[in-house]
Amino acid sequence: MKILIVTPASPGSRKGNRITALRWGRLLRRLGHGVTIRQEYRGQPCDLLIALHARRSFAAVARFRRAFPDRPVVVALTGTDLYGDIRRDASARQSLEMASRLVVLQKLGVEELPKHLRSKTRVIHQSAVPPRTPDAPRRGVFEVCVLGHLRPVKDSFRTALASRLLPASSRLRVLHLGAALSPGMAKAVRRELAVNPRYRWLEDLPRWKALRVLARCRLLVQTSLLEGGANTISEAIAASVPVLASRIPGQVGILGAGYPGYFPVGDTNALAALLHRAETDAGFYNALKAWCQSLQPLVRPAREASCWRRLLGELAATRKVPGPARRNRLVRR
Repeated sequence: MKILIVTPASPGSRKGNRITALRWGRLLRRLGHGVTIRQEYRGQPCDLLIALHARRSFAAVARFRRAFPDRPVVVALTGTDLYGDIRRDASARQSLEMASRLVVLQKLGVEELPKHLRSKTRVIHQSAVPPRTPDAPRRGVFEVCVLGHLRPVKDSFRTALASRLLPASSRLRVLHLGAALSPGMAKAVRRELAVNPRYRWLEDLPRWKALRVLARCRLLVQTSLLEGGANTISEAIAASVPVLASRIPGQVGILGAGYPGYFPVGDTNALAALLHRAETDAGFYNALKAWCQSLQPLVRPAREASCWRRLLGELAATRKVPGPARRNRLVRR
């Protein structure tokens, strides 16, 4: 198939949507398809449109539907889509209706959709591969990783604030990787660096370097206010790094309802208590690690590829035949 992936993130961006589009592009090419990635749809012919973000890709979906009404459209839902836009934005809801299939990144995402759309929704967990030669954890320090650009929706400084509450005996250090996406965030990070000796900002490292830092850390801390299905959690699971996470559906849908490493959204004291317990209670830490290691089959690239192969097979099997005489007849391919 000739596939076009539309993502609102620009070329060269390290934002999650662009990273997802690039990974899906590589995956689909390995499955034998031709793939192009663009920010918008300009009328070019293709057999399948995959649109990331229902609201921001609405124009692409609508234009493709007008140009090729018989060809399939897959709309992949991000966190701001799933837990925000589809509840209040008419264009996002129209994208859902026009899609041949919807893709969510964790199992609880299906429950956010109107019931009449759930039968055409597929769950495809994001895969990850650990560094081939990861660095060993640093001795004499308990490093934890915050991996994500500095944005309000990520609650970016929650881990730094929690680290201030730890006792003087704590060896914990917060390594924060990601770009400050606004002047306000840049100012905030400078303030935190000035007052918090436990906090290190490593800025926006290339992906391979960021994954090496993650792999050497004792924990990933994911503090987001909402997520569609954080790829950083997949990366931590693949690297055998346990996770502390805000209890939101996008995290619970990956880690499971019974996971012991959750804290209430925005609760600095609860996160500080979890950090202290993970650092000082080997039994608790090992339980977190064992749970995350048990999830590794979920994030294997072969599993993600199999899900996409199955989805594309569904679309091919029900594809409408072009031409006026047979336009409305469905055939098996």
